[in-house]
Amino acid sequence: MDRPRPLPSRRRLLRGAALAVVPYALLPETRADARTGVVDYPTAEWQAASSDNRTAALRPDEYRIDRVIIHVTQHAYAGTLAIFANPKKRVSAHYLVRSLDGHVAQCVRETDIAWHAGNWDYNTRSIGIEHEGWVERPEYFTDALYTESARLTASICDRYGIPKDREHVIGHVEVPGTDHTDPGSHWDWTRYMKLVDVSSE
Repeated sequence: MDRPRPLPSRRRLLRGAALAVVPYALLPETRADARTGVVDYPTAEWQAASSDNRTAALRPDEYRIDRVIIHVTQHAYAGTLAIFANPKKRVSAHYLVRSLDGHVAQCVRETDIAWHAGNWDYNTRSIGIEHEGWVERPEYFTDALYTESARLTASICDRYGIPKDREHVIGHVEVPGTDHTDPGSHWDWTRYMKLVDVSSE
């Protein structure tokens, strides 16, 4: 048998009545903030970049998404997250992959524009994936990093209809006008693209 619910207190009723007369525009914005913590890639962990380091958008409606750009951080995992969270740094990526175990952090929603390519056109049309490590230190490019990053890239390609080829999955070094060299000569593109090809969502 169900127990009767207690009636709301007078204080609760008065609080509700007060909120009812407050103009909606004066209430705190919760809907946009609430959705930022929801990851686009199911196994990712949300680690938000500062809102000062990205551009809010409604992709792919406002801008098509037709590229994945591969980066190497030149920093450790935790340090990279701290950089993305620092509003003075003016840089971010959608995802960061940890070297040790391939753990994926999402820092910017895919609908929004991350500041990773150094080229506005490429920023608007791409998903940026950073990888913990240094271009001159191939030991950071572990089996786990390659495997989990390739699964992420395959998922992005599948969801946006991006061909899984080197024209559409590119390195930062291939962005027009860049002065970056990542992912560098030690990045095994042949291995990576094979993993992307066989991976699924």
